[in-house]
Amino acid sequence: MTLNDPDHRNVLSRDMVSAIVEAVDAIEQEPGIRSLIIAARGPAFCAGAELDTLASAADGDFAPVTDVYEAFLRIRRCPLLTVAAVDGPAVGAGFNLALATDLRVAGRRARFESRFTRLRLHPGGGHLWMLQRIVGAESTIDAAILGSAWDADEALRRGLVSEVADDPIAASMAMLTPLADLSSAYLQRLVASTRRSLELDTFESALALETEAQRWSTTQPEFVEGVTALRRAVTGR
Repeated sequence: MTLNDPDHRNVLSRDMVSAIVEAVDAIEQEPGIRSLIIAARGPAFCAGAELDTLASAADGDFAPVTDVYEAFLRIRRCPLLTVAAVDGPAVGAGFNLALATDLRVAGRRARFESRFTRLRLHPGGGHLWMLQRIVGAESTIDAAILGSAWDADEALRRGLVSEVADDPIAASMAMLTPLADLSSAYLQRLVASTRRSLELDTFESALALETEAQRWSTTQPEFVEGVTALRRAVTGR
């Protein structure tokens, strides 16, 4: 999926938010799709919310701000494995768009910037929660409170991105190649469990989650066939 409003730096306008939601809805209906790469045309990945949206909040109407949230929340809800191929600035809510994915690959032009404090605007949309779970508390303070912007190499050092590449879309596709051998149902269950594990507080709850998912996986044809083939290879029968 490619954000395609380069003249406006792919800001999360009402039309862009609607287009993202509709695109993800359509992609999820396509059989056999296991992953979703989110990229952007032009020099910016996503410049965040529109100025008019921020102006509305300053005038007392906060609803347009929460409407922007749906762009990255829809991606966060997507059951597919998601990757942001970021090759330009990802700012504010645009940063959230990248944080909402499971993985991130940076191009040489990538730049990640919260920028909330510059506007004296408190971070929103789950920005602090998502960022801390990826890079930790100290790096979150550096980005969200001290206002540091990270280029591709710094994002890699902080653990925000998995890879820095000249062509982040191609690198993302190569990263996802192993998924071709996995069934969609198995992969979606694995992705869901991984995301859910991040929100659990105790080992016991994580154990219960994984036990149930593992029990389910033993009922799937791919597992049964694989074990049968392995048994034949080992025992000859």
